[in-house]
Amino acid sequence: MTLSWISPAQRLQALPPYVFARLDELKARAREQGLDLIDLGMGNPDGATPQPVVEAAIAALQNPANHGYPPFEGTASFRRTIVSWYKRRYDVELAPDSEVLPLLGSKEGLTHLAIAYINPGDLVLVPSPAYPAHFRGPVIAGGKVHSIILKPENDWLIDVTTIPDDVARQAKILYFNYPSNPTAATAPRELFEEIVEFARKYEILLVHDLCYAELAFDGYQPTSLLEIPGAKEIGVEFHTMSKTYNMAGWRVGFVVGNRHIIQGLRTLKTNLDYGIFAALQSAAETALQLPDEYLQEVQQRYRRRRDFLIEGLAALGWNIPKTKATMYLWVPCPPGVTSTDFALSVLQQTGVVVTPGNAFGIAGEGYVRISLIAECDRLAEALHRFKQANIHY
Repeated sequence: MTLSWISPAQRLQALPPYVFARLDELKARAREQGLDLIDLGMGNPDGATPQPVVEAAIAALQNPANHGYPPFEGTASFRRTIVSWYKRRYDVELAPDSEVLPLLGSKEGLTHLAIAYINPGDLVLVPSPAYPAHFRGPVIAGGKVHSIILKPENDWLIDVTTIPDDVARQAKILYFNYPSNPTAATAPRELFEEIVEFARKYEILLVHDLCYAELAFDGYQPTSLLEIPGAKEIGVEFHTMSKTYNMAGWRVGFVVGNRHIIQGLRTLKTNLDYGIFAALQSAAETALQLPDEYLQEVQQRYRRRRDFLIEGLAALGWNIPKTKATMYLWVPCPPGVTSTDFALSVLQQTGVVVTPGNAFGIAGEGYVRISLIAECDRLAEALHRFKQANIHY
């Protein structure tokens, strides 16, 4: 029996197809056909979670006190650890009882923030291309998205002067993300200062996604929004344990910043979930306290892969600038080929999975994102297959 008379809510019908779900279907079909897939699509870090983190989780599992409902606002110990990490990394002071909220991963928090603060018809500013949760969350909440088109000639940086005055006056929230997923762009501190000044002028809530806070190379140090004077009065910043610490499946993140904004998100979440399993919060504390040597190893791993793949793509005609952060390369499609067609062609001809740029918004068309989530021997195999299939720029 088909329930043709039951239709999804309009908020779901308004969403465009989720490209990653479609890619999963195609990958499953390719595996059924016996293809040796090299999956460079999702930003899903390869390798094991650090052993001290695993051991901390095991020890926490043995403690019966961790098996009940955790506090809605996260454990006090985890919140204090986040505060200490922020002070150490950015010299930013936070109040653990009001300016920190653990999350079931940053994607959950970014989307729930939209539901907590966006009314139907509210205008939200979102760069394009962008991480899908930045525009899908507002759409789910019933908001109207104004895309700030980012351009390669401006290094994929937001130019607030391109936002019409009447649009800025209507806007309620601005989502943004540097270092950027998908473009891997990095922003100078001056841009953060311009965005804060812009948001204060037009009374706009700032939501900064600092997911790649520590995946930075060659001496580059990403800027925290909260380092900018006045930013905490109007903004919040999201983090995840997924990328740096190989904890994507653990679903642990957090948001910091303005206490009133965080309280609104907390109020929503108390009606939707019970927070993160306390044992996982204990393990996350251990991750944030790992010595810098671990972080340096992670950075070296991704820098080595970045250099290897950029050099290999250059031999096939691509000129990709060296990225300063993230685990991605943002690669132009050959002329006259859409991002979807190129990604599908690459998958079918080579068994290599890349993500079409249009998954990240209208301005992502003409590009694909390649994730640096395989060791150099597998990247070498991907490049070999590209050459054999005559895939070039």
